[in-house]
Amino acid sequence: MKKIIKEVIVVEGRDDISAVKAAVDAEVLQVNGFAVRKKGTVEKIKTAYEKNGIIVLTDPDFAGESIRRFIQSHCPGAKHAYIRRIEGTKDGDIGVENANGESILRALEKARCEVLEKHENLFTMEDLMDGGFVGREDSSKRRELLGGALGLGYSNAKQLLSKLNRYGLTREEFETAVAKVESML
Repeated sequence: MKKIIKEVIVVEGRDDISAVKAAVDAEVLQVNGFAVRKKGTVEKIKTAYEKNGIIVLTDPDFAGESIRRFIQSHCPGAKHAYIRRIEGTKDGDIGVENANGESILRALEKARCEVLEKHENLFTMEDLMDGGFVGREDSSKRRELLGGALGLGYSNAKQLLSKLNRYGLTREEFETAVAKVESML
């Protein structure tokens, strides 16, 4: 059984997400490389940092270190996980996506990640259906507004449910945001 990590793990790209999720059960936030500097991306990182804490896991190269320093400037208490270059290199390509699960888990443990015994799910897909965030013609727009109201950014329904449960949001915060979405439509 995979270890459940409390903090949100911040990675550079989509392939990094797959590698991390293969190793651990965690919420993973992709910054799209140097697009990390976009206002919306910075806000998502700050929200994750404030709600759950973050662990930065970038590629062991110059670009990865640059992205890591940028995130650190906005989130000074962020934890940092490092894979060794040799662990992240495959066919001349360097990146987290090339590391095996053991290397990723070891890096997260060295960063002093918080491992949870189990994960409590306060929110269910039924909550999303009741709020119109799934199964309606305007569900995508509603999720976009809800993500904005909660500082989570846009998500598909499955990602939104995961974020609601992982970011430690309360039922009251959710209901207040749902009311705000209703008032905007």
